[in-house]
Amino acid sequence: MSAPYILIVEDEQAIREMTAFALRQAGYHTQEAVDAREAQSLIADQRPDLILLDWMLPSVSGLELARRWKKEELTADIPIVMLTARAEEDDKVRGLETGADDYVTKPFSPRELAARIKAVLRRSAPEGNDDLLRANGLTLDMASHRVTSARGAELEVGPTEYRLLKFFMSHPERVYTRGQLLDRVWGSNVYVEERTIDVHIRRLRKALQPAGYDALVQTVRGAGYRFSTKV
Repeated sequence: MSAPYILIVEDEQAIREMTAFALRQAGYHTQEAVDAREAQSLIADQRPDLILLDWMLPSVSGLELARRWKKEELTADIPIVMLTARAEEDDKVRGLETGADDYVTKPFSPRELAARIKAVLRRSAPEGNDDLLRANGLTLDMASHRVTSARGAELEVGPTEYRLLKFFMSHPERVYTRGQLLDRVWGSNVYVEERTIDVHIRRLRKALQPAGYDALVQTVRGAGYRFSTKV
């Protein structure tokens, strides 16, 4: 298992380098950004497991950046720890209300910071067996690459449809456009016609139909598709 990747967004070089060193000593992989633009570029290149975010940044404040990231699909689930000299209770409340998962004030102990990050990562980790995804009796086993019904019958799901189902079951109740599904399931470096999605959706439904799960893959008119147990 690879070390968690922490993105440090801090414009003060001394603090940034000290924090990065302490986190590497604690076993984390780190990247550093000095402002919103550089942070956004690094996130696009590799999604971090956690973002350590300074409040007072040039151009765009950390508070506004946290608010923006929590609204964007790509970054909404990434835990954020605010790192700032603003220690007033009202400031802490504002930081947490933007969606930050924790709030660490400067000056801080590197050991305490590493412990707080570990706690946030533990809280944000998915519960239960990471190898299994379940919905209404439908089970996707990532270890064996099998999809089974509530009665234990194995469903014949093609490799592309399997990846599509895995993504859907990992992100239930959310609507995704064809373009978003292409990026998240096929990858941004692969050229596929958006309408190809419709073909694979039909194939996925056909594979799920014998066990009565085809209705879980829903069309949202004018928007895209979602996986929902609310039939």
